Parts: sequence; C-alpha cells; structure tokens
Amino acid sequence: MGSEFSVVGSVGDGQSLLEATQALKPDVIVAEISKWVLNAIGAVRRLRAGHHNVRVIILSIHEEPAFVAKAQKSGARGYVLKRRAGFDLIPAIHEVLEGSQFVCPRSVRDSVDV
Repeated sequence: MGSEFSVVGSVGDGQSLLEATQALKPDVIVAEISKWVLNAIGAVRRLRAGHHNVRVIILSIHEEPAFVAKAQKSGARGYVLKRRAGFDLIPAIHEVLEGSQFVCPRSVRDSVDV
C-alpha cells in the first residue's frame, strides 16, 4: 500500500475482526465479503451495533448490485471488486477517510441506491 498507510493487523475470521478492531482501533478496515463464518457483512453490522466509528471497505468478487446494496445497508463505506483492487483500493481508502463512500465503478453502473 505504500508509505501513506500502515497495516496494523490481519485477521482470519469475523470474530477476530471484531476483537482486533476493539484492540487496534483502526481508521479503515478492508474485509473480504464472504471469507469467514461471520462474514464481512455480519461483522460490519456488529461493529455498527457496537458504535464503532471505523470505516469499512468490503472487498468482493461479487459485482451484482444486490451485494453492493447489502454492504451499504450494513454500514460499509466502500465496496471494491477484488479484480479491480489494484486500481480502486487506494482511492477507496482515501474516499472513506474523507467521509465519502466509494463503490467500484463497475458496480455503481448497475446499482440503484449508491
């Protein structure tokens, strides 16, 4: 990610994500949407329920507008397609840190509520 960001942690499941967020208090979390038993959408919902102010970017292979909408409804501030991460992840991090939302351009074209 270059020198403008620091990776403060890496976890293997949604429960660990919740625990690491509490301990590390990151500014931004990049979470893969369907990797874990407690998936990223569920983890984002639980973070929001716990009143954590962390911004979450979902990393996903799913381009369907339904996935984008579900991520946004859960409280995620960004949605980046895995195949476009090399192009879109850094701009997404900048956008969410500035308080905006970021949705991969490929997905936004088909999404109604972006």
